[in-house]
Amino acid sequence: MAQSDTPHSYTLVVSCPDRTGIVHAVSGAILADEGNILESRQFDDRETGRFFLRVVFETERDDALVRERMAGIADEFAMDWRLEVTGRPVRTLILVSRFDHCLGYLLYKMRMGELPMDVVAIASNHPASAMTVSTIGDIPFHHLPITKETKAEQEARIKALVDETGAELVILARYMQILSDDMAAWLSGRCINIHHSFLPSFKGAKPYHQAHRRGVKMIGATAHYVTGDLDEGPIIHQAAEVVSHEDTPEDLVRKGREIESRVLGKAVGWHLTHRVFLNDGKTVVFGN
Repeated sequence: MAQSDTPHSYTLVVSCPDRTGIVHAVSGAILADEGNILESRQFDDRETGRFFLRVVFETERDDALVRERMAGIADEFAMDWRLEVTGRPVRTLILVSRFDHCLGYLLYKMRMGELPMDVVAIASNHPASAMTVSTIGDIPFHHLPITKETKAEQEARIKALVDETGAELVILARYMQILSDDMAAWLSGRCINIHHSFLPSFKGAKPYHQAHRRGVKMIGATAHYVTGDLDEGPIIHQAAEVVSHEDTPEDLVRKGREIESRVLGKAVGWHLTHRVFLNDGKTVVFGN
């Protein structure tokens, strides 16, 4: 059907070379489809010359018609763009090791309706009995043990699991295994990692210039996209936690669990709601 009586909500994300008329063209297309804009955020990066736009709108038009109209505009402005049904659960694979606090946090947020994701599988290099806080329920669990000698075979099984489940996003929820260069490159741009440290580490001259080029948000636990260089991917979110001389190592571990969970949960939520744009080696994040 070309039109229905019930409005559909869509999220449009656009990245393209900056030039005049982009917002006018997009809003005009939405108006032509009798759409109503609910949210709109934009950013013009003067350094890279890229323009970023996220628009949430409602229309009674069928999405095929909306996509057809947007395709013409995209060609005119050389856009990289996606049109997503707002709130559609993203098929997600979570990898975890023995420490499952981040996994438990993500599953709780999902079950509370706060993260629009469909966890299609959980995989771990430890058995399910090692999970201490997570209630996995009926989510398929895969024990994929790994040794130095079986690393290639184990990573091949993870790749097969991604393909079999149709996972659109992979989350390393304190998955304490260093991915091979091949695996990291294969997951590039569709995998989020939580690093229990401050990233990146800047050495040499002009550290603040280096930090600016990498798009640092805060100092603390770091959530970032996986790229071919595992811990050097574009940063999505960072946060800090205050510690003092009174804190014991156990206190630091406890505080670390909390901040890691929060930072990863926020970064995953932004990704799932299409608020994160890759921008060279950095990200543009229209956080909420």
